[in-house]
Amino acid sequence: MVMLDTLANALATIQNAEMRGKKETIIMPASKLIAAVLRVLQQEGYIGEFEYIDDGRWGKFRVQLLGRINKTNVIKPRIPVSYRELTAMPEALRKYLASRDIGILILSTSQGVMSHREAIKRKIGGVLLAYVY
Repeated sequence: MVMLDTLANALATIQNAEMRGKKETIIMPASKLIAAVLRVLQQEGYIGEFEYIDDGRWGKFRVQLLGRINKTNVIKPRIPVSYRELTAMPEALRKYLASRDIGILILSTSQGVMSHREAIKRKIGGVLLAYVY
């Protein structure tokens, strides 16, 4: 099997484990982008601790789940958004979140991977990667 989108596979693994009521899950293969997205999820309180496990091949992440994720997925195609679009939240962005104050959009910006709330505070735009609520 060819894995085309490792971020989509990682988020699907997290969502499936959350639906099953698991306390932790293993994500493989590991990448820097997945680590950055996991860091954002941890800062926002959706997951607990996560650690990198070096298995000599691609690596793995062990993620502690808190039971706070209802839905998570990647955004394909990856849509570039400006700071003005983030503050106005047009219909194209609103369709990914359940409500105005519920959930986050995860962006890849020139200053790293961050949530849409942090991007608004820093007044920068970026490319939409995923959503979580």
